[in-house]
Amino acid sequence: MTISAQPHHPVGQVVADPALADVEAARGARRRRAAIRKYLGVTPIVPLLILIAIAIAGIFAPVIAPYNPDQGVLMESLIPPAWQTGGEARHLLGTDHLGRDMLSRLIYGARVSVPVGLGAVFFAAVVGVVIGLISGFVGGRTDAILMRITDSIAAIPAILIMLAMIAVVGPGLGNVVLVIALTYWTRFARMIRGEVLVLGKLAFVESAIAAGSRTPRLLYLHIFPNVVPTLTVLLTLDLGRAIITEASLTFLGLGVQPPTAAWGSMLEGGRAHLATAWWIATLPGLAIMLTVLASNMLGDWLRDIFDPRRRGQ
Repeated sequence: MTISAQPHHPVGQVVADPALADVEAARGARRRRAAIRKYLGVTPIVPLLILIAIAIAGIFAPVIAPYNPDQGVLMESLIPPAWQTGGEARHLLGTDHLGRDMLSRLIYGARVSVPVGLGAVFFAAVVGVVIGLISGFVGGRTDAILMRITDSIAAIPAILIMLAMIAVVGPGLGNVVLVIALTYWTRFARMIRGEVLVLGKLAFVESAIAAGSRTPRLLYLHIFPNVVPTLTVLLTLDLGRAIITEASLTFLGLGVQPPTAAWGSMLEGGRAHLATAWWIATLPGLAIMLTVLASNMLGDWLRDIFDPRRRGQ
């Protein structure tokens, strides 16, 4: 008969349970992720303050901006920022190649990029929500047709659609909003349709149908309020994408036209002076990055709030 030897542990030594060790490791990883996200500012306070500050700068630009953004003095061109050698306090962020004050142009640029992004995302949401609600709730052939149209548009690179549309309607502020909206609605339609398909199987919707609620009333009073959290997250996240798209189109000369101050046109204007005047292109690039980062951070926080599965991560 073979007797298996049992491991001997000295008195007072604690033997770690592998299962408990895994649980503690998972908890520690969650705590580290939460600490990193808190350190990076993934809370509503920091991104909200950034977006509010940018919005205030754009709204009150005529009061805040020290100079006319479209008028420059050639004798004062390429003045570096005030903290660099040769800089002047009256031009805190320097001047561009035409002698225009960079701070004033950045402030006025917020009046273009942010409203264009908000307008484009709003109209895209309206179109996408309507199509998503109808497609998900009605189903059948209607759903198949609407989703095939959505898939067909989403399969084409958005920039190609935008270039083709702007070639037809021409550049301009309103046309940029329209073009971005008509290419961004597919994301809203898909997400809202998925939410409606889930909600349509729940008891409160079936009860409303049994009570005789008509389709418009059912969609407006029962289903739409339950997709608002998803819609809010999409709006916040797509705001950053829309701002980048507007800046890209303006950079290519297809968006807001000179001499109107826009972050995209400022980037394009500073491209030829990167070696000698870095601030002309770098400062509007930083403004775009800050706005998009704040929008994405706010969207990430909202997603964590509205999705219970992510709260403990």
